Amino acid sequence: MTMTRPNAISTHGYSETMPCEPESASRARRLVRAALSTWDLGNLIEDGTLIISELVGNSVRHSGCRLLRVSVRLPERDRVRLAVTDKCLQPPTALTPRGDEETGRGLLLVEAMADRWDTEYRAWGKTVWAELRAKADS
Repeated sequence: MTMTRPNAISTHGYSETMPCEPESASRARRLVRAALSTWDLGNLIEDGTLIISELVGNSVRHSGCRLLRVSVRLPERDRVRLAVTDKCLQPPTALTPRGDEETGRGLLLVEAMADRWDTEYRAWGKTVWAELRAKADS
């Protein structure tokens, strides 16, 4: 297994290259948990770890790549961007699974939990990202 350490992109971001395998989802969740805790956004950990698990899972299942890159950024104080980059140009597709199917709900979950999500394409691959906004305390 390829081991890398998280890279601090700046005080507002972290990223890590991981093998494109199912076990990387737990590494990605740890990275998200650590970043959100550092930024005092613990209230986003549950949603953030679920979203990153789904994004990593999609990359593992559909990209056919050897590696993927997970990033967690804080573009604004109350907004977090979670992203998975791979070298596959195939767009992610939200499916409508039947009630008894065990797969195919990942992007539906991302869409329901994230404030917004999208895909950015490059000549060599794509980045699928989702954003969460911190809710004001009531």
